[in-house]
Amino acid sequence: MTDIPIGPDGIRLGQFLKFVNAVETGGEVKGLLESGDVLVNGAIVVQRGRQLGVGDTISVGKKTWTLA
Repeated sequence: MTDIPIGPDGIRLGQFLKFVNAVETGGEVKGLLESGDVLVNGAIVVQRGRQLGVGDTISVGKKTWTLA
């Protein structure tokens, strides 16, 4: 698990996935979310615009990040 510092306004899920290099482009975000492989706090999320905040845990496959 890796802690990722974010600002007080948080970050959107699609932006986060690009930031941590889980995908290279915005187009790849859609496919990854549709696959059901993205978990936020243990639940499958398919909305690329989902707002994330401090304390959220995001998992893609075997990689997990916590927003700090």
